[in-house]
Amino acid sequence: MDIDVKSLHPLEIRLLRSVRFGEDISADGIVRELNYKLGQCNQAFSWLSSRGFIEESSRTARTFFEITDLGRSFAAEGTPEERIFTLLTKEGAKTMPDIASSLSLENRDVGSAFGQLSKEGVLRIGEGKRVELVADGPSARMEQIRKLLESGVKEDRLEERSLSKEQLEVMKGISKKRGAAAAPFRVSEREEVLYRLTELGAEAKKVIEAEGLTGEEIGSVTPELLSSGKWKNVDFREYSLNTTPTRVLLGRRNPYSEYLQWVKDKLISLGFEEFDGPLVETEFWNGDALFMPQFHSARDIHDVYYIAEPEQAREIEQPYLDQVAATHENGWKSGSRGWGYTFDRDFTRRLILRSQGTVLSAKQLPKAKIPGKYFGIVRCFRYDQVDATHGADFYQTEGIMLGEDVNLRTLLGLLKMFAEEVAGAEEVKYVPGYFPFTEPSIEVHIKHPRLGWFELGGSGIFRPEVTKALGVDVPVLAWGLGIDRMALMNLGLNDLRELFTANIENVRLRRRK
Repeated sequence: MDIDVKSLHPLEIRLLRSVRFGEDISADGIVRELNYKLGQCNQAFSWLSSRGFIEESSRTARTFFEITDLGRSFAAEGTPEERIFTLLTKEGAKTMPDIASSLSLENRDVGSAFGQLSKEGVLRIGEGKRVELVADGPSARMEQIRKLLESGVKEDRLEERSLSKEQLEVMKGISKKRGAAAAPFRVSEREEVLYRLTELGAEAKKVIEAEGLTGEEIGSVTPELLSSGKWKNVDFREYSLNTTPTRVLLGRRNPYSEYLQWVKDKLISLGFEEFDGPLVETEFWNGDALFMPQFHSARDIHDVYYIAEPEQAREIEQPYLDQVAATHENGWKSGSRGWGYTFDRDFTRRLILRSQGTVLSAKQLPKAKIPGKYFGIVRCFRYDQVDATHGADFYQTEGIMLGEDVNLRTLLGLLKMFAEEVAGAEEVKYVPGYFPFTEPSIEVHIKHPRLGWFELGGSGIFRPEVTKALGVDVPVLAWGLGIDRMALMNLGLNDLRELFTANIENVRLRRRK
């Protein structure tokens, strides 16, 4: 068989020379043996697969737990639970504020640690509201966490299948996939793909060896080669006049921009009006107006970006500030008892980058027509681990529909349209969810052919605590869906980062027909 191997790239030649017929080829093995970067390895796999020289033999999903800076700190200094246990062992019972002061811990960290240890029978509240020891030693969970931290420091990451059932159960409580900076371990998921040499690939390898190709051949002539005379003693790659030249790409719109405009046109054709707003918002509109308590975990600095200068807005619109504050404190006129805490009017003026599109839905309520329906394509910002389905900044399609006749069936119809018509998903499921501002709440999930099931976003019917404080007294349907994720399905892509690539032509060619 006549096989042209002189047109192969050096990365392909070196890889073919290093593997044997019948053996599995892994990216880790090639990176280790040939000193390739992972990107070079994947590029070589792609080229060789397209030529039919290698083929995929297996694909396995693997989950790893990578230790974070916080985890390394816990390993060196002790977890809050270990430090509290040690302190009480040495100095006896103390109040929670005294513990926080002695260990330089936040009150909430001390409270969380006490809650867990009291469940495990290690601590209890004694006389004078002082925390005292009950057990003689740390709990089994504390010991497991210590072992996991030490292993994490030693190995950098732990694979899920290497952990025992007990260790895995403990690990689930101390690891996060999103916002992992606040957890000792970060969840990392990847697919391990193994390849094997095909018969055609084995023949190509023989030809390479027979012709003496090493993969070290020079591909271009440089001034340094010419001036030094080194060109006389090196082998050059063969230059082919039959090689297809690079295509000249004309100016075209980004496929994702086209998709966003198509979604806008579709919603406007259905009678929706578009809304928009500034990227910088206050805590009031981003959370307080949505009946999200000011001590809610989503307010943590690891989930939102705070503005350094200026830190606060001058004022919040009235009468909405007073009405929302009263709703949080005692329910106001919503029929609720509220959250039962003193509303912080300084905190509510804090400036942040909006973390959810629902902020614009809340701002639209006081000026909305009844009946009415509104939408926005909204850019949001959250501290997050970037991967195939998450980004630190992302777009949501946000909207509300309000009127006397709207109900849960209306909402399900809208979700069905987004999942099937806008995203193009064939498998869809709706599951109950929880959001502080809607009741009932629904999450919509779709199945991607490569990424599997993932959540598109949340929806529900705004609670009276939200609508009445903002001057609306009719049912309001609300949704906030990840339009980036819908675009993955519609454009036939497998990674959110491809939506923002400079290689527009590659995305266009892969668009789903």
